[in-house]
Amino acid sequence: MQLKQALASAVEHLDAADVGSPRMNAEVLLMFVLGADRAYLYAHPERELTPEEAARYEEVLAQRATGMPSQYITGHQEFWGLDFVVSPAVLIPRPETEHLVEAVLELARGVQRPKLVDVGTGSGCVALALAHELPNAEVYAVDLSAEALEIARANAARMQLDKRVRFLQCDVLEPVFAEPSAIIPDRHAATPNSHDVIPSEDFSPSRGTCFSEFRDLDFVVSNPPYVAFSEADKVQKSVQEFEPRMAVFAGLHGTDVIVPLIEQGHSVLKPGGWLALEIGYSMRDEVVNLLSPTMWDDIRVVPDLQGIPRVVAAKKR
Repeated sequence: MQLKQALASAVEHLDAADVGSPRMNAEVLLMFVLGADRAYLYAHPERELTPEEAARYEEVLAQRATGMPSQYITGHQEFWGLDFVVSPAVLIPRPETEHLVEAVLELARGVQRPKLVDVGTGSGCVALALAHELPNAEVYAVDLSAEALEIARANAARMQLDKRVRFLQCDVLEPVFAEPSAIIPDRHAATPNSHDVIPSEDFSPSRGTCFSEFRDLDFVVSNPPYVAFSEADKVQKSVQEFEPRMAVFAGLHGTDVIVPLIEQGHSVLKPGGWLALEIGYSMRDEVVNLLSPTMWDDIRVVPDLQGIPRVVAAKKR
């Protein structure tokens, strides 16, 4: 079968399966199978697919027709101009989250050596984008999911940022106390180093925050789960069925992570330090009201390109 015929058939198949943007999806998956770019597809329409390529293309098209996001099929997603490895263990990075990175970079102007933590790092997209843009920053990235931390660590290694970002397992900013067998290993080192999660006298739930390093921070940054269970029907089917629920949903009101994040974030920030959160489209007032004026100052709301409130930032008094 020729490339152009395979592509036309794929578009028809995905359209019949009610997959959005069927042409784009068909091209992305064919580029993945062939290891080629879009220019190659258009330059070689009469190129014959090998039987192996045709079979593999049919396989990935069948996966996409079930609703599985193409990013989980190809294993990649671009964010902030960087190529991130993704899997069903992590939320797929969205362009809207780049507004969070932009907001923090704006606030970080003039900070000589910013110290920051990204809470709920997932693929590591926010932490690594900030580390990429702020070469003097001290960056921590935490997540409750050990599987997500492995993906984030792999992305850091691919981008040669693994020496600058520490990955720690926490529930918000509280430690996940584990037996040694549950420690997340650094697969890129033969012996323990600063990137290993190693219990110590600082690794204690009684301390109230994840590690002793979490004090006098300049920034606490997060794209937390913020969808309420009551709004599950408003979430895309592919998100409900394929993306990690713990990275999407947060209780009856969508604030089960935001509430402790505000409290714990305040405890680890230095005076004048900033909390910056991505929020849901209808959460502006609710989140702003959680920021007590006796504890927070200079509250800012940043809209996305559609004018929807996307980021809330507040400065610790």
